[in-house]
Amino acid sequence: MNAFYHLCFVVRDIGQATEDLTRTLGVTWSPVRAGTLGDWDYEIVFSTGGPPFFEVIQGPAGSPWDATDGSRFDHIGYWSEDVTTDKQRLADRGAPIEFDSCPYGRSFTYHRLDSIGARIELVDLAVQPGFRDAWAPGAGAMPPLEFDDPAAGP
Repeated sequence: MNAFYHLCFVVRDIGQATEDLTRTLGVTWSPVRAGTLGDWDYEIVFSTGGPPFFEVIQGPAGSPWDATDGSRFDHIGYWSEDVTTDKQRLADRGAPIEFDSCPYGRSFTYHRLDSIGARIELVDLAVQPGFRDAWAPGAGAMPPLEFDDPAAGP
């Protein structure tokens, strides 16, 4: 099985969500940060001590992190050596692209997997050093998602 590096929750109230996870599970957090993608402002935070990490995002209505209908588990995050190739591989395997950040100058994609009611995120491995510097100082390198070769057989 491939190693995912985070589980993400999209929430209505990032402060309440992180407080609840701390109180009930003892999760510790990096500082919450603000970000912008296109027209959307959002807040994001990762737990400390991973991988794997918890990620919590609060975004506005209409954004990829819209929690208008309630907070929820949103996605499983994987690193990708080649987002362009891997996003097509996931789509070909039944996980269609639901959101692609590449037109916004970023390099991650969300893929819908209806059978689990959540998405799979691919994040460009090239940004991993920056992720580790910002969110996980001291964390070692995390492996990318590896696809088996269907032509090679079982």
